[in-house]
Amino acid sequence: MVSLWTELEPLLTRVEKPARYIGCEDGASTPEWSDDAVSWLLTYPDTYEIGLPNQGLQILYEILNERDDALAERSYAPWTDLEAEMRAANVPLFSVDSHRAASDFDVIAFNLSSELVYTNVLNCLDLAGVPLHCSDRDHTDALVGAGGHATFNPEPMADFLDWVGLGDGEEIVGDVSAVIHAWKQSGSTDRQEVLRALAQVEGVYVPALYDAEFVDDKLVAMTPRFDDVPAVVEKRTVADLAEWPYPKNQLVPLTEVVHDRLSVEVFRGCTRGCRFCQAGMITRPVRERPADQVRTMIQEGLRRTGYDEVALTSLSTADFSGITEVIRSTVGDESSGCGDVSVSLPSLRVDAFTVGIAAELQRGRRSGLTFAPEAGTWRMRQVINKLITEQDLYDSVEGAFSQGWRRVKLYFLTGLPTETDEDTLAIAELGRRCVEIGRKYHNGASVTVSVGGFVPKPFTPFQWFGQNTIEELSRKIYLLRDEVKKIKGLQMKWHDPKATFVEGMSTRGDRRLGPVIEQVWREGGTFQEWSEHFDVDRWTKAMADHDLSIEWFTYRHREEDEVFPWDHLNAGLHKDFLWQDWRDALNEVGLEDCRWTPCYDCGACTGYGIEHVVASATPPAGGSQGTGQDLARGHEVTVELIARPVGAS
Repeated sequence: MVSLWTELEPLLTRVEKPARYIGCEDGASTPEWSDDAVSWLLTYPDTYEIGLPNQGLQILYEILNERDDALAERSYAPWTDLEAEMRAANVPLFSVDSHRAASDFDVIAFNLSSELVYTNVLNCLDLAGVPLHCSDRDHTDALVGAGGHATFNPEPMADFLDWVGLGDGEEIVGDVSAVIHAWKQSGSTDRQEVLRALAQVEGVYVPALYDAEFVDDKLVAMTPRFDDVPAVVEKRTVADLAEWPYPKNQLVPLTEVVHDRLSVEVFRGCTRGCRFCQAGMITRPVRERPADQVRTMIQEGLRRTGYDEVALTSLSTADFSGITEVIRSTVGDESSGCGDVSVSLPSLRVDAFTVGIAAELQRGRRSGLTFAPEAGTWRMRQVINKLITEQDLYDSVEGAFSQGWRRVKLYFLTGLPTETDEDTLAIAELGRRCVEIGRKYHNGASVTVSVGGFVPKPFTPFQWFGQNTIEELSRKIYLLRDEVKKIKGLQMKWHDPKATFVEGMSTRGDRRLGPVIEQVWREGGTFQEWSEHFDVDRWTKAMADHDLSIEWFTYRHREEDEVFPWDHLNAGLHKDFLWQDWRDALNEVGLEDCRWTPCYDCGACTGYGIEHVVASATPPAGGSQGTGQDLARGHEVTVELIARPVGAS
């Protein structure tokens, strides 16, 4: 096991961005290798500048390197220029930490944040010299795993992944390391033995140990092949974020990356109940990090990294119960030692953003503000359960412009269930009104509306919905574009409907898509999330070549009793709750945030013995009021759970 640097270095003189591949970042680990330790190659299947800031990978990197029985290094998908050089010189995939060959590692684990990176996973495995198919690997090959939101339906990748981690990875990687360590110590050469042992780990799914049964091309069952393999794999949930204050040593790159700033996760989970949002559904329940720990992580992180910007991350950062005080102590307290600091809130709920928050943010350097109304009319926002009014939006935008911001971005979805052209055109009207508000304060104030095509995701109420076709999404986008062109100060950006189609086809697909993904990769389809490399014709051709119906996988509505490819996996949500929420959506019935209302019995808390934990009991602006003495005093509380009222609104 030796470094490939001697072979790699000459290649870097011939590529566009050699700094992607040299490592040496502040915060990087230099683990001491031993045959006894389980070696992990944590791989982000996209470019370095996209993957380096990923918090999930950085957290697991630190946790594994703190263990006595494991070590971890990192790898990223090489860009096409270096890939060509590597293949010509027979240089395999390598780690950026010590430039060891991927084949030296016991585990190659991928972060799958999007379905469009699937072909990159295959490319990385091929560059690593690892057989693509699990069935072709033996005890000398790395165990190939994956985690991330896209793995909540891993079936399209079942042919290629030995194991999948569902849910929070902090505890999973330790348990997986222990299993593999014991297997290595035993001297066994039976790969099936370690896979059977991994299947016993809570939150770990081993696709090869399950059979998919089809009748007339319809999936009817996913069944374990052995009695000791669980019929349903439960996701793993970390109960107390305070026990995991990671990353402690965030990586500071030597070259430009996206989101080049300190990132501190303030809470995990979301109870707003947006019906389109898979992340909000699968990460329940809410678990807030104590505000004092957040402040400490900010102060220590800024001092160590030298950054002058911090992003407070979560699915809806303004909902963090201590958000105003945390911002105030970061940008306004000279004793903190943070200096001139900019605070960004990447995920802003319109109805949780207040003038007070805006005032605290403007005391530092201003970064951009993005709000996500998601839909143009109140009717549509009731359908998707994004219960914010036009006035909520206008108040938030006014708060931003009044405190000195000159640019605001609004994010919307199109192709939502029951959407009409009136709903689509209303996006332009919201944008126009926001420009008017901005122009009261700044002549050059501008608003950008960003529009993405809606993709129905597993474990959401919309998993039964038939996605809009490429043609229909394109029609709606061009309809809106023509309207936006008439409004001075309003700009529009949109996501390619063809890429939306591929994402939708993959996210609800089953094992029959494995050969499709492989064919697209073999025909040159890597970096499918990059517009210059994406080609929808590769996907439609591969589907046709394998006699698979695009209509069946993407555009049709599902039936209530349909067996989904992910039904043998449990994200903590009762399927009957999701079905009822789907019916509520069609009836335009909204559900309030369950942190401050009676429980709807979705299953996330009751099934896991973990309840929503918030650091303060004051509901977010515009939210429903909590009850009880603990709530009134504002102490840390666990919200009491009671039965969901049928037809609650």
